[in-house]
Amino acid sequence: MPAVLALLFAGQGSQRPGMGAPWRDHPSWAVVDRLAEATGIDLGGLLLDADAETLRQTRHAQPATFAVSLVALDAARRAGLDLGSVVTVAGHSLGEYTALVAAGALGQAEAARLVAERGEAMQAASDEQPGTMAAVLGLEPSLVATACEGVAGAWMANDNAPGQIVVAGTPDGVERASEAARQLGAKRVLPLPVGGAFHSPLMHPAQARLDRALQAVAFTEAAVPVVANVDASPHQDGFPGLLSAQLTAPVRWRESLLAMAELGATSFLELGPGAELSGMVRRAVAGATRANVAAPDDLDGLDGVLS
Repeated sequence: MPAVLALLFAGQGSQRPGMGAPWRDHPSWAVVDRLAEATGIDLGGLLLDADAETLRQTRHAQPATFAVSLVALDAARRAGLDLGSVVTVAGHSLGEYTALVAAGALGQAEAARLVAERGEAMQAASDEQPGTMAAVLGLEPSLVATACEGVAGAWMANDNAPGQIVVAGTPDGVERASEAARQLGAKRVLPLPVGGAFHSPLMHPAQARLDRALQAVAFTEAAVPVVANVDASPHQDGFPGLLSAQLTAPVRWRESLLAMAELGATSFLELGPGAELSGMVRRAVAGATRANVAAPDDLDGLDGVLS
């Protein structure tokens, strides 16, 4: 019986130096050239030559991660992925833009320009009010919320999977909330390689600039439901408002994965750098098949989720 497939796309924080190198000689590298032309950004340089500190900057991390994710999507289609077998898509934060391309709600070039503007807007907000994020492991969401209560400049930002919650805020706020989480029993607290306090009120200054960019783009109805970060519900329209709200609202990823399973998905395919999202599937959705494509060699493992 054919798999009932969901597609997942990673966001900022999954980037790493050289993440484009495995794709350099693959036919899907042409996607990078098209996106570079559309945005005026040296995406090839970011994907091949940029160091970790360069990629930590939001204005670089977002277009680079978006580009390599679309390369992986294109390569998977060349290797036999039939989008007609996909029942739903979702992306984590930035990845929601890639998901909208996969669902047919946005063209590649339009999405790339939006991502570039989003990255610049969020970079400016981060420069205005420096922030950071940290993953709290092994603690229930209610206890992480307790750790943030009473701490100025700390908020829950992502509910990723059972036992993995992310907090965001000012460096001092995140440090104090992290210590409170440890005292409440967190197994570990890990700083994340991001350049701002995403999905928190500190991103509010970026909203007006992103809203102007969103209003200038024509979205179409998605061919399959896109499960949105802000409400963990399927949508086929109304994306500008959802993407705007996403800047300051927590990412409800654990609930999103469960919503995708309720839509019938039994197999989850992550496309883009890393395999963190497919790892979250293992913890959140019992019995689901999962795979990821981060490099051409991973294409050999698609049979497990496509059949």
